[in-house]
Amino acid sequence: MTSRHDHYTPQPYDPYAEEESASGWFNSNGQYGHQQEQYQESYQESYPGQIPSQPHGQHEDQPTYALRTVQYQQVPDEPEYHIPETPEAGWEMAASRRRAWVSRIVLLCIMAIQAALSLRLSNTAFQDEALYLAAGHAELDHLLDGTELPRDYAAYFSGSPQLYPVLAALVDAKFGLAGARTLSLFFMLCTTGLLYSFSRRLFNERAALAAAALFAVLQSTVVMGYFATYDAAAVFLLALATWIVVRTDRAPVIAVLLAAPVGVLAVGVKYASALYLPTIVVLALLTAWPHKGGRAVVRMVLLALGIGGLLAAGVYATDLMAGVRQTTTDRAHGTDTTEFLLEQTVKWGGLMFLAAVGGAVSYVRRSRMNESPLALRLGNPGWRWRALLGLVLCGTAVLAPAYQIHLGTVVSLFKHVGFGLLFAAPMAGVGVTRLVGAHFRYPQLGIMLWTAVLCLGIQQADRRFDIWPDSTKMINAIEPHVDRKGNYLASTPEVPVYYLYDQSGHGQWHSLFGMEYKDAKGKYYGGDEAYKAAVKDGDFDLIVLDGLTNPRVDDIVAGAVQGNSHYRLLAEIPFRNANGTSEYRIWIKTS
Repeated sequence: MTSRHDHYTPQPYDPYAEEESASGWFNSNGQYGHQQEQYQESYQESYPGQIPSQPHGQHEDQPTYALRTVQYQQVPDEPEYHIPETPEAGWEMAASRRRAWVSRIVLLCIMAIQAALSLRLSNTAFQDEALYLAAGHAELDHLLDGTELPRDYAAYFSGSPQLYPVLAALVDAKFGLAGARTLSLFFMLCTTGLLYSFSRRLFNERAALAAAALFAVLQSTVVMGYFATYDAAAVFLLALATWIVVRTDRAPVIAVLLAAPVGVLAVGVKYASALYLPTIVVLALLTAWPHKGGRAVVRMVLLALGIGGLLAAGVYATDLMAGVRQTTTDRAHGTDTTEFLLEQTVKWGGLMFLAAVGGAVSYVRRSRMNESPLALRLGNPGWRWRALLGLVLCGTAVLAPAYQIHLGTVVSLFKHVGFGLLFAAPMAGVGVTRLVGAHFRYPQLGIMLWTAVLCLGIQQADRRFDIWPDSTKMINAIEPHVDRKGNYLASTPEVPVYYLYDQSGHGQWHSLFGMEYKDAKGKYYGGDEAYKAAVKDGDFDLIVLDGLTNPRVDDIVAGAVQGNSHYRLLAEIPFRNANGTSEYRIWIKTS
């Protein structure tokens, strides 16, 4: 006999029970029963390697406790990388040194592209370039030595002969034609810089860079940047006057008068610049209105009076009105059709103008120019002000084409398109930024637009510089036969006058656009008959025809030379230009 129990049944243990004593359980039949307490006094002997024997006797099934479901709080998995919340300082709209330097570097790249596009153009002097440079030398001789002027340049120049021609002649005397053209490049690069500056003031850096990038690759900008005429100087002065007006929008009202002499000087350099002075006067009102309110009207009136007073003084103190009437206000009407002029205008500036109109419309609809959340809390100009600004800037671009359609002439239209697009460029910059989208969402659209304008600008500028023939061989052929005593006839007399300025004067050369002649008997001839009579009498010592400038009169002169014993053919020099092939025909007097 042993004192220990035959078997030991341990008390079931529920680790999830809330109390130590659990009285309820389910047996194997699913019935609820009660357990009798048992206490362990000894342990059953274990038999290693064998299956333990079952306890003797019949016992009730072992209790099976119901497990209680415990709810666990789900903890989300921690991400491996946390994107920090962007502080508002990250969207800062105020100017910063870093952003300013980045913008300047991009602007310098734009100006480098502009300079490269202009400097790649090459040809001998165009007749307008030759005319202004030769006139500048004559004016210098008149001012310094009192030499009589060979022509009354003020009577038919479209700008004062005492301004740009004199400056260009000073540069030409030192650096030649390339130096005079580089002076124009300097003016156009400054224009692009000023455009960036006042566009940034009106909107922001992004719109300003886009405006400068489009303007820099236009045909007008590229050609005028290497064209020794007064157009580059005039557009620079207009840009400077606009910059002064925009820059002084928060300054005292009287500060706007700084723009008056600059605007008037632009008109003196090129009379057609007066077409853009009303835009500058209206900008004096619009740019100051958000800051000064009603006092902006005083600003506009003050600038208008300043410009008007200086213009009146210039008209009464000089003898330039004859030139103004002949080349600007009373200019002869041409025969070019409206359809042709519209086609050329669209070809030379349509893409940029379309971008400007799109920018103006989008600016009216939404004035916000920054992605910063702070921009939502800023007070923006009303839609009426925005609409008026867009109308003024975009409307200025159509002034010159409309006026030339009225005149029916395409002469100088490609340059005047550039004058107008200078004012539309800020809105074109806004259009590009809206096309690209916030955070540069669609940069490919802006790149496509700029590339299209660039390709058109290159192609059109190359063609523009290839319109007139290379005159090098012609000048070399006639140089030994030109002196201060002869009388000469040429299709483009300005070219030999410029290149042979030390050997002949402007008064010795005659063009194919009108002539008067009196023969030895005192008989007077005019127009076509004058050319026939002069050639018949052997009045010209040298005749140079190119077959391009005025083909009708060319044929009249060539017909008069045929069979004329006074002349012999000196040379026939073929050349190629954008319109095909032709040749210089040069006759020299024999007796």
